[in-house]
Amino acid sequence: MSAPAMTTGASRQVVLGRHEELKIRQRMVIEVEGVGIGVYFIGEEVRAYLNICPHMGGPVCQGKIMPRTLEQVADSGKSLGLGFSKDQMHIVCPWHGFEFDMLTGRHPIDKSVGLTPIPVEVSNGEVVLTVGETRP
Repeated sequence: MSAPAMTTGASRQVVLGRHEELKIRQRMVIEVEGVGIGVYFIGEEVRAYLNICPHMGGPVCQGKIMPRTLEQVADSGKSLGLGFSKDQMHIVCPWHGFEFDMLTGRHPIDKSVGLTPIPVEVSNGEVVLTVGETRP
């Protein structure tokens, strides 16, 4: 997908389209000047991340979107098996299964590991990415 860009000093704003139309997609992966970017729509929230997994450089934004996997534990401490979060969605890297919170981009266990965020906002009903002139 290509999108029109507006230059603003050291960075560029890329207009992706109307928020109302895009948010039904949940995710879109685009390329801006050869750099892959995943854009995620969570309710009215919008997040964008560089399409590079910090683990081994995989195309993380092309992975599955699924609820966070949780170990269910009884009061006695016995495992009840795996379950899924009702309110936390994750991006799962297709290479090795590393998971990242869709809203924060952070790994659920090691908070020092996370996706590289790309500034994105909804302005006058349009979804607008702000990308720098230098490539990562």
